[in-house]
Order: sequence, then C-alpha cells, then structure tokens
Amino acid sequence: MTWLNLIVLAVVQGITEFLPISSSAHLILVPCIADWPDQGLDMDIAMHVGTLGAVMLYFWRDLWQMISGLWAALRMRRSPGGRLAGQIVLATIPVVAVGLLAKDMVETMGRDILVLGWTSLGFGILLYVADRIGLTVRRVEHMSLPDSLVIGLAQAVALIPGTSRSGITMTAARLLGYERGEAARFSMLLSIPTIIAAGTLAGLDIYRLDQPVLTTAVIYATGLSFVTALVAIALLMHWLKRASFTPFALYRVILGAGLLAAAYGVIPGFERCLG
Repeated sequence: MTWLNLIVLAVVQGITEFLPISSSAHLILVPCIADWPDQGLDMDIAMHVGTLGAVMLYFWRDLWQMISGLWAALRMRRSPGGRLAGQIVLATIPVVAVGLLAKDMVETMGRDILVLGWTSLGFGILLYVADRIGLTVRRVEHMSLPDSLVIGLAQAVALIPGTSRSGITMTAARLLGYERGEAARFSMLLSIPTIIAAGTLAGLDIYRLDQPVLTTAVIYATGLSFVTALVAIALLMHWLKRASFTPFALYRVILGAGLLAAAYGVIPGFERCLG
C-alpha cells in the first residue's frame, strides 16, 4: 500500500463513518475505482480504531455519564446515565446477534456494486422521507426502551453493505420523532459498542491467522482517521442545529443511481467491481 492509498482511505473512513452516507460503501468503491489492492484487515481495524477514538472524545461527557450510571446501577441506584447505558446495550444486541449469524452472507455480497447501488438509493430516499415527515420534539432523555430497540433493529439492517449504520439509525430515530441532533447523538453513541464488537471480531480473525501487523502505516491510518472523524462529527452536529439531512439524502440518491448505471452497463469500465 502506498502512502497515497493510505491517506485517501483513512480520510474517507474518517469522514464517512459517522455521516449517513455509508463508510463501507466508500471503502469498497475507492480501491475499486482507483484499481488499488485491498487494504487488508489490519488496516480496516486501524481506521475503525481511529474513528472510535474520535466519537469517544467528542461525546466524552455522555460516555462518562454512562460509566457513572453503570457504577450506580451496581449499587442499585437509578440514574440518567445508567438508563442511557441500558438503552445503548439493548440497541446493540440485534446487530451483534445478526452479525454472528449472517457474517458469511454479508461478506459474500459485500463488494457487489449492484447491492451498494440499490442500498444507497433506497435508504437515501428513506432518509429524506423520514426527515421530512418526522417530528422534532423528542430528545435522547425522552427515549424509551422500545424506541432504543427499534433503532437497534434498524442498525442490524446496516449489515447489508451500503445501507449505512449511521444513516439507518438516524432515519429510525427521525421516524420516531427525535430532533436531528439528538438522532445523530444516539447513533454515534450506539456506534461505540458496535465498532468495539466489530473490531474485536476482526482482531480475532487476524490473531487466528497469526499475522498481526503493527506498522508505521497502520499507526498513521489510525491517526488520520481519528482526526478526520473528529472534524466530521463536529461539523455534522453543528450542521444539524440549523439544517436537515437533505444534502446527505440527495448525495446517496445520486451515488446510488450512478452505481446502478455502472452495474447495468450504462457506464462502462466497472466490470472489475461487479460480483
């Protein structure tokens, strides 16, 4: 992997991980379009560790509140932090269960731009509709356990490549009437255990292959994805204070339409990305 490959992939991962546009689709498409070799599992883990660090830093107050709440729960005391932690745990269960059961199937369909095209287009339209019709009256503090479970079930759908974990969870939250910023906040908090779980599974795969690699490139990938993800989170949260998800939905529709055109041969030159 060249330094150009490293920089581009780390920046793409950092920017797209928490925006509702599917980081997995972009990480698949960039090497495909540029005709680069696959970056490898160790690099994927490094970039996800970087984005995990960014979301934990940005939402450190919520994270500390949840940790304190869990400690209070051990002493049989209720607290807002403990309640939020319970909601995050409940919402994480579906994606872990489905991920363990459907891991092989997801990996098989993962690099098909036909799948990426339909999911980008379909869930982009759904995001737009949800953002248009959803009320903006509820905050995370108002969230019930059934609501968190619904968002968690939506997150499990994101195992289909191109769906976008952040996009589908924000869509579900908007349909439930949560404010845009609050939908993004819960989605990003929900990403913490999800990324940890996915990274742990991938790390175990590397360990079983007995080929763990900690190189300078891996370290730089972690740092670059951390910085770009932190900037992307801050900009998104600022944007959602005064605007909607419409630009992201439109981008997904355009991306999906382009991918479908390539998949069906309207745009030539993408044969290596099919199947």
